[in-house]
Amino acid sequence: MRRRDEIIMEYGTYMLAFFVSYIASLAGLYYVSGMVLILEAVYLYVHLVREMQNLTELRALFTLAWVGGQGLACFKLSRLQSDWSYITWLCFFLIYIGFGIGYEWGRKYSLDEVKEIDRDEGKAQRLFVCIALLTVVSLACFIIEAALLGFIPLFSDKPHAYSYFHISGVHYFTISCILIPAITILYLKVGHAAERKKKVFLAAANVTAVVIPFLCVSRFQLLFAVGFAVVTYLMVNRKMRLRTMVLIVFALLPVYVVLTVFRHHDITYLNGIFEMKYAKMPIFITQPYMYVANNFENFNCMVEQLTRHTLGVRMLFPVFALTGLKFVFPSLVSSPVFLTKPELTTLTMFYDAYYDFGIAGVFLFAALLGVAAKWMMRVVKKSDNPVAYLFYGQMAIYLGLAFFTTWFSNATTWFWLILTGMMYLYVGYDKNKKKDVKE
Repeated sequence: MRRRDEIIMEYGTYMLAFFVSYIASLAGLYYVSGMVLILEAVYLYVHLVREMQNLTELRALFTLAWVGGQGLACFKLSRLQSDWSYITWLCFFLIYIGFGIGYEWGRKYSLDEVKEIDRDEGKAQRLFVCIALLTVVSLACFIIEAALLGFIPLFSDKPHAYSYFHISGVHYFTISCILIPAITILYLKVGHAAERKKKVFLAAANVTAVVIPFLCVSRFQLLFAVGFAVVTYLMVNRKMRLRTMVLIVFALLPVYVVLTVFRHHDITYLNGIFEMKYAKMPIFITQPYMYVANNFENFNCMVEQLTRHTLGVRMLFPVFALTGLKFVFPSLVSSPVFLTKPELTTLTMFYDAYYDFGIAGVFLFAALLGVAAKWMMRVVKKSDNPVAYLFYGQMAIYLGLAFFTTWFSNATTWFWLILTGMMYLYVGYDKNKKKDVKE
């Protein structure tokens, strides 16, 4: 159990760093403001990882993403960025505090007690069935979309071709292939050495999981598939070195650049969109910087321009999308999105929470996320079902990219969680236990 003095120390250093960053920003010392928060994020991440002996500890990932991302945004390297409203600063502060309260509340366990996965050929076979079904269905849906839409984004000369490559309802299944690499890791952990035919199929399935995002020119989906697999591997093996993770990141950089080229995003185009103050800033710095920083700017735009809250309508979008209600009642999804520029549409995880309920909304939503993260660790600790790691892996990605999008207002997120839940029930089903209950 974590000691109270440790928790007080962590919150104390964060509050001090946040206050210093806020004052420095008011004084126009943007580099100081940003660097203070970045150093604090790195310090807290390292501290929590060492304490829990886990590189993917959920609060550590959230801290690095949220506090570190805010620090990057504080540098104000783009002309699109402006001084934030005091309400924006207050929201960002309460989000981290709220998550911490939810996460620490009632916590009496540690990640080093996570239950080891046992060998189980029955579960391994069911995991293999899941991989096979995902591969076949994803590939079939991709072919259907390509045939009906008449193009494949990789070979299209249209900017933002991926945005137009989707058939409502079908595309959810197309992109579900990104779950395959993580499930493969679980299969190899649970089962014994696979026979040659299965190894060949597994290789083909994982190639499919990479090729489909590549053909869709979706950098995010490709990075999600790899990141999800890495998190799952770390959870079930705990042996991957930080050096190995860094090498994986550097190996993905060329792929990221190639996909950027195929999306017809050249340097001139991107520099024009991002409006960097330093015109000669290298694009490999500009692009990731703006993909983090501008999300916080979009949040501030909303705070300054929003005239009324939508009282839950935006956060209920997954319900409207998955049930088809958005087609019956278009007004449910017609609220405007406040952005610094129309082309820069990514948002933080908490955008919709403020849109719906204001300051109270972001605090309560952050607290609920903290509780969910704590509960997720408890499930992984106690469950003998390997699919539990897929839930954990998805939560780790969402928290590790808290600056990127409104994950839990996204229908795709809930589609993947529902799909994972179905696999959890299927893989964990035990006829013998059911018979014992009846007897």
